[in-house]
Amino acid sequence: MQIRLIVIGSKQKDWVEQAFLSYSKRLPKHWQFCLHEIPSPKRAKNESIPSLIKKEGLKVLSAIKNNEYLIVLDEKGTQFSSSELSEKIINLNIHDNRFCFVIGGADGLSDEVKKRANLIWSLSKSTLPHSLVRVIFIEQIYRVWTLMSQHPYHRA
Repeated sequence: MQIRLIVIGSKQKDWVEQAFLSYSKRLPKHWQFCLHEIPSPKRAKNESIPSLIKKEGLKVLSAIKNNEYLIVLDEKGTQFSSSELSEKIINLNIHDNRFCFVIGGADGLSDEVKKRANLIWSLSKSTLPHSLVRVIFIEQIYRVWTLMSQHPYHRA
C-alpha cells in the first residue's frame, strides 16, 4: 500500500514534528508512507481569501497522481470511528492501493480539490488547528494499520 499526505504549509512547531515523526516511523515499510508539503503561497496585499484558496488548490491538484485514490480532510466530510475507517481502507485496498490524503491550508480547500476527491473525511465536528490535524491524521493511519494487523495498540 502507498499512502501520501499532501499538506499546505511546511513550518511546524517541534512538538508537531516529533509527534508526526513518531507515528510515521511506526508504519510498516511496505506501506510506503510519504509526506508532501506544499508551502503556503504568499498572500498579496489586497488578495482575497477565495483567490488564495484557488492558488493552493491548483498546487494541490498538480501534486495528485492520476492513479491515486484521493481522500481530502474537511470538516464537512464523513466521520468514521477508527474501526470504520480501518474497514473502509481495507475495502478500498482491494481495488486501490495508492492513497493520497490532503490537508488544506488554514482557509480550507478549493471546490476543485473537493470535486476531485473520491472521499471527504472529517476528523471531528470541531474546528482543529492544522498542526494538530497532522498529528491526529498520522495517529489514525497508524491505528488503521494496528487494526488491520490485529496489533494490541487499539483497545476499543
